[in-house]
Amino acid sequence: MTEKPEALLQDLIAAAKKAGADAADALYVENVSASVSYRLGKLEDVERSEASDVGLRVFIGQKVAFVSSTDLAREALAALPGRAVAMAKLAPEDRFACLAPKDRLATSILDLDLADAEEPSADTLVEQARAVEAAAMAVKGITNSEGGGAGFGRTAIALATSEGFFGRYAGTSHSISVAVLAGEGTEMERDYDYSSARRAADLESAELVGRRAGERTVARLNPKKAKSQAVPVVFDPRESAGLIGHLAGAISGASIARGVSFLKDRLGEAIFAPNVTIVDDPHRLRGLRSKPFDGEGVANRKMAVVENGVLKTWLLDCASAKQLSLQTTGHAARGTGGPPSPSSTNFYMEAGSVSPEELIADIKEGFYVTELMGMGINSVTGDYSRGAAGFWIENGKIAYPVSEVTIAGNLKDMFLRLTPASDLVFRFGTNAPTVRIEGMTVAGA
Repeated sequence: MTEKPEALLQDLIAAAKKAGADAADALYVENVSASVSYRLGKLEDVERSEASDVGLRVFIGQKVAFVSSTDLAREALAALPGRAVAMAKLAPEDRFACLAPKDRLATSILDLDLADAEEPSADTLVEQARAVEAAAMAVKGITNSEGGGAGFGRTAIALATSEGFFGRYAGTSHSISVAVLAGEGTEMERDYDYSSARRAADLESAELVGRRAGERTVARLNPKKAKSQAVPVVFDPRESAGLIGHLAGAISGASIARGVSFLKDRLGEAIFAPNVTIVDDPHRLRGLRSKPFDGEGVANRKMAVVENGVLKTWLLDCASAKQLSLQTTGHAARGTGGPPSPSSTNFYMEAGSVSPEELIADIKEGFYVTELMGMGINSVTGDYSRGAAGFWIENGKIAYPVSEVTIAGNLKDMFLRLTPASDLVFRFGTNAPTVRIEGMTVAGA
């Protein structure tokens, strides 16, 4: 990060107030990214990019304007405050626009261990991409590859407000991935795997990721059709995370304030079974979405969003909280060119008490989902319908692969009928264990 981001941001705010703004905040974001792709034993791409961006938000009464620039030269930055104030004078009033109040601002910045000190070399990334594809291609039955990849990123963020807040933090990300195919002609199947982590030491090995991708792909060969019926549906952790992702969207303060969520009237009510607890934790050490303060400088904290099945809170930034006559929960996220909006951080469902094997042991017939397709979710009604692939369950065991299936239900009913297994692993920003949902409609042949 630039040596003196605080001075840069405070100068912008002071200039904005001198130009006529009543209040302002400024955000600095610096990104470095590098990536490599490798396909069929040959290097395809090596890319690297660097970018810096600064954004200024100004308030004149309830009128707001935003300006941003990737040009950090003194002359370019000097023009931003006056331009922003001129735009704000012409803007319509937004009665919910606001800076975070001083009593909600973070007063200490936690060290969440989010950044590696050094960037991996291009040779290291090339070797990771080569190794992950080679491991996948070595699995018997794999016939082609869409390629292996490795990547690195570093993001540094600094935020200042005219209420006296300044905070900064940085984080790194490492990733490896591969997608391969098995079979021939019209009988081909595809699958993938990947690993991502804040620190290189926490990244799964390329050999493990590649082998897992190859084995998953081969297991999908020769799929059968499923007949239409209502059965228990079990979601692999790779897909169960999406279910609570739908929850995060449904409890976003912006959706609640607009009245466009199927959960808009359910605060304080049981929306899951009593054995389900869902947590948002911005302070998870090395978490993929961890941050020591939110996008408005508000102090954030770990909180149970759903506790023993009961919905406890919305996810709020300052504007949505003001609209709902509540207090921000510290969930603002933002870029340099627009207003903050509510967003989850490290969002996860706590593990249940039974293993995945025990979860399916009593299922006479059911469907184990490993891949979902399409976005057939109505956020207003909760209606859910998506294409799916996976494996048929017979007499408590995985029996054979299944494809070209549609699963359907309503998220309100699905949440109430959900049972979590004990295999929670933190691999993504949103995580859940294997989950079972009773009585979903499976539409097949």
